[in-house]
This record gives sequence, structure tokens and C-alpha cells, in this order.
Amino acid sequence: MKIAQNQVIELAFVSKKTYENPYRHVQISMIVEEEGGSRTVPGFWDGGQSWKIRYSSARTGSFRYRTICSDASNPDLHGQEGRMDITPYTGSNPLYRHGPVRKSGDNRYLEHEDGKPFFWLADTWWMSLTKRIKWPEEYKEMASDRVNKGFSVIQIVAGLYPDMHPFDERGANEAGFPWNSDFTEVNPAYFQKADERIAALVEDGLMPCLVGSWGFYLDFAGEAAMKRHWDYLIARYGALPVVWCIAGEASMPFYQNPNLGNKEKMAEYEVATRRGWTEVTRYVKERDPYGRMITIHSTQYGHKEVDDPSLLDLDMLQTGHSSFTSIPNTITTIRNSVARKPRLPAIIAEVCYEGIGGSSYHDIQRFFFWSSVLSGTCGHTYGANGIWQINGTDEPYGRSPYGKSWGNLPWNEAYRLPGSLHVGLGKKLLERYRWWKFESHPEWVEQHADDHRFVASYAAGIPGEVRLIFLPFLEGLLWGGVLVKQIEQDSRYRAYYYDPISGEDHDLGKVVPNEQGEWRSGATTAFQDWVLVLEKEA
Repeated sequence: MKIAQNQVIELAFVSKKTYENPYRHVQISMIVEEEGGSRTVPGFWDGGQSWKIRYSSARTGSFRYRTICSDASNPDLHGQEGRMDITPYTGSNPLYRHGPVRKSGDNRYLEHEDGKPFFWLADTWWMSLTKRIKWPEEYKEMASDRVNKGFSVIQIVAGLYPDMHPFDERGANEAGFPWNSDFTEVNPAYFQKADERIAALVEDGLMPCLVGSWGFYLDFAGEAAMKRHWDYLIARYGALPVVWCIAGEASMPFYQNPNLGNKEKMAEYEVATRRGWTEVTRYVKERDPYGRMITIHSTQYGHKEVDDPSLLDLDMLQTGHSSFTSIPNTITTIRNSVARKPRLPAIIAEVCYEGIGGSSYHDIQRFFFWSSVLSGTCGHTYGANGIWQINGTDEPYGRSPYGKSWGNLPWNEAYRLPGSLHVGLGKKLLERYRWWKFESHPEWVEQHADDHRFVASYAAGIPGEVRLIFLPFLEGLLWGGVLVKQIEQDSRYRAYYYDPISGEDHDLGKVVPNEQGEWRSGATTAFQDWVLVLEKEA
């Protein structure tokens, strides 16, 4: 068998021997003899008499394998041997060309396995494994749009969804639900349908961030069931270049929890839930033979959702859905996260879906993108109301458990909202430079954001090399240009305004600072947001 590096090879086994309960009674794995040692890769039951093992490797070469089955008397599953040839990948897919994603050595940003920096620009498709979006035509339509706009990650829930009761029909796909009602039996047919969609993202160069479940499933299913769920996810998807997100809004109780409002009971709940998700996180870290990056989705700080933050590789932050009034909490949360020791790479993983509640449109999307990345995040997660819950074109998602709908815009209109284009243009500008070396420098610009003023200018860059200054129209900064400060006397910059709405450059020529190292940019051509760029002359 032959496959290119980082691509997945699938081994299928059919048992002539029948089992009363194959999922619970039969486990299969594979030992692969790799250069410098061996790796044990778990397999999974795929329904009927079928078991599968999926494998990938960043290393090239010829590797021998041997299967192990808990029923050693079954020759169809136990003791199967063979060889896999892993060849160099020659295509253009970045997930195959550069490998899976991990945190950098300095814990400030993300990078591929070969060291190439990775900019996290995610979209929020929480419920896109359901049947409310048709496979393949509708799903691929939305994915193609995100690829064209420069997205690199899709955040997606693996079947146990938010904003509904367990086994709500809105959470089913074409094959039903992922588990039975007491979480003792898996439904392989559900995951066979999910396979197609998750694999299609990878083929498009979009890294899946797989959220195991929403946090309240720890209550409904229990810790043991959550570990079984993760065993299945690891076996089924671990060979893909994925990121594991242990849970969504991990410590948040179910929307109709009878103890809501009881501070003492909720404090006890949070302690118990944090302990539970810590154990599940540790379990995933120990069981995953590929060591994929691990994070957890929070109600504010990801690192506070577990008792041992060292288990995490990325600090996911969530900061509100209230448009402009969410700005102070967002910036404060970012600053606290990036200042934390030991530091983790940080992203805003959920904030103000575009159009949610009839607000938070493209101006607020631009503000959160630019203020976040220039304050120290390693990327950004966008979201649109209508996509996260997959509003059907003829049938909206409908009411949440607390009795109200978040809005009825269908997914195929929501993906065209302009904010998704604008954050993609932001990523493209940053990728002109060594964005992973950027540090926040509010002192570089007059009227900059501080601990008391959040709607203001944001600046970051590399001294002597490049400066990016976000100028939101919200602050009315653009009547007479902007004063840039502390310009190095021995540096030679050229400047331009970047239009974050159209992606166009407007050249300003050479930067000639005064003796105090200050320079005032010329006036802009329109009242809107701008990004002022100073880059070292060639």
C-alpha cells in the first residue's frame, strides 16, 4: 500500500466471526514499526462485521504493521501484517505539504509540523454535520467560499450539539444520531456521513477543529461516556490533520438546569465540571498516538476550564455577542490571556456572530479582527448567524431551549455577509509580513487604545521592519491624518493606507519623521476604517 506523507491510508477488515455486541466486545489496533520506534494506532468498529484503522505519517519510508485484536482467536482481525510505503507529498494542499498544526516553541503562535507559521482564521460551523445542509452540493458551496476568502480552520461539533436538548431531531444527520439514548452504543452510520464532510474540508486545505461535544453533555452522558466518545473520535479522525477541542462552553450548565441562579450550587457545579473535563482532556492527550493539538472552548478563558492548563496548546477565548458593548470585555480578555505566565497562543474563538440579533455587522467584524490580532492573538475566529446553527433555506433552526430564536437568516445568505470577506482580506495583508513576530506597540500611535479606552487605534509590528496601525472609523481619527510616534531614526519606511473593505493599497510615499521621531500621515480618501502600514524600504 502506498500513500503520500500526511495523507490518510485506510485499512479495512471484515470478520467472518460474528459478535453479539461488536462495539463493546471487540477492540482493534495496529502497531506500526516506524523509524526510531513503533506507534500503536487505534482502530474502530464501522458497523456490521467491519473494522477499520486509519494511519498517516509525516515521515517517508516503508513501514511494517501488525494488527492486534482483543479477540486474539479471530484471524481476520488479529495478526494481520503488511507494509505501507509513505512517499513525499508533491501537491499544494498546505495541510499535507507542511503537516498538522501545533503551538510554536515560544508559545506565541501556531505552526505546521515542518515549522511553517499557521495563521488561524476560522469559521464557526457548529452544526454542519446535520442534515439541514445538503451533502455534497450545499456543503461544498460554503466550503469553496471560505477557501476563496482565505479561511484556514472550520470549527465543527462532532454530533453532540449546543443550543438543543440531546437527541433533538435538529441534531440528526441522514443516518440519525451519533449515539443511542444512554450513550452506550455508537452509531457508525452517523459517522460515515460525517466522514465525507470532514475529509472534504481537509482536501480543501481547511483544518477541522473538532469539538467533541458541548459542555453540558458531561452531565447528560457522564465522564465514562465522554471518554468512549473521544476514543471513537481519535480512532476515526486522529490520522487527519485536525485540532481537538475537548468541549464547547465547557463549564456552562444546560440552559434549563434547575440550579441556575443558586450561587452555591453553581459554584459546586463548576468545580465538578472542571475536574471532569480535566480528566477527559488528560485522557485524550494520553490516548492520541498522533499528539494533535488540544484546546477547549470556554465561556471566557479556555485555560480556566480545566484544573491543569498545561494540558492545553491553545487558549480559546469567548467574549460576548452584544456588538459594540462587547468590545471592552474582548480586549481585556485578550490582554489578560497574552500576559499570562506561562503563556499559551490565544485566539478569540467566539465573539459577536455577524447578524446575530440583527446586529454585529461587518464594521464590528473588522474591529474585532484587527483589534484582536494587533493585541497579540495568533489568529481569529469569525462566525455568522445562520451558519453556526445552519438555518435552512425553507426551515429556520427555530427556538433555542430558552424559548427564543437567534434569527432566521439562511446559511446560503449568511455566508455572503461582507464581514467574512473583510476578515479574509485582513489575513492576506498580515501574510505579506512576518506576522508571527509581531508584538503590540500602542505607543507607536497617538490616540491609542488603553485600559480605559478601547475604541481607538491599535498598533503592532516589528521594530525597524513593519508597523500596522488599525484606525477604526468609530473613533473619528481620520480628519487630518494620524500621528505616528517613536520612529527609529536609522530606519527608512514607505507608507500606505490599506482599505480593509476592498483590499486596495493607497500609497503615501516615503516616511520622513521629525527630530522627535514623529510623522503625520496624510488624510484618507473616505470616512471608513483604514489600516496604516509603514514598511521598511527595499
